[in-house]
Amino acid sequence: MTSAALLLAAEKESAEVTDWAARIGWVVGLGLFVALVYWLMREGWKWRGTLQGDLPELLTAPDDLGPVRLGMSGRYHGSTTAGQWLDRIVAHGLGTRSRVELTLTAAGLDVVRPGATDFFVPAAALREARLDKGIAGKVLTEGGLLVVTWAHGDKLLDSGFRSDHAAEHGEWVDAINSMIDKTENPTETEGAR
Repeated sequence: MTSAALLLAAEKESAEVTDWAARIGWVVGLGLFVALVYWLMREGWKWRGTLQGDLPELLTAPDDLGPVRLGMSGRYHGSTTAGQWLDRIVAHGLGTRSRVELTLTAAGLDVVRPGATDFFVPAAALREARLDKGIAGKVLTEGGLLVVTWAHGDKLLDSGFRSDHAAEHGEWVDAINSMIDKTENPTETEGAR
């Protein structure tokens, strides 16, 4: 390279920032806008919880659940109004995603959620179990989500679970639905089927 080319390359530098006040103003304005959006989202979540205030307190598991039919560990993805997969229920912590330990017994479904509110669904409150692809805020492949429909107060709720081993979902659907059939038809025996 010639000395003229070196001199020309040395002169090509970035222009210095001369208007620091304008840049700081934009950064502060953007930060305030982001904070406002998060605050509005939080207020919307709290408002939804207020609207769902008529939902009764969640039941806790009885001391004696009886023998365990099935157990599963995985994720709890939330609860919605039954049949309306986008209408999330947030009252009593039902909208909080968490790890979950599910236990199915003759007494019902015990839902243990570390870091969130545990709850119990009595066998008489269970309405249906099915495989689905989504629930408010979580969409998976077809059949990737175990959805349990249950009655709580005068509302029907859908709760979505995903096992650490998705192959277990079918067994859970069969077990819960057969338990519901026996609850609805208590005079039937196993041999009559």
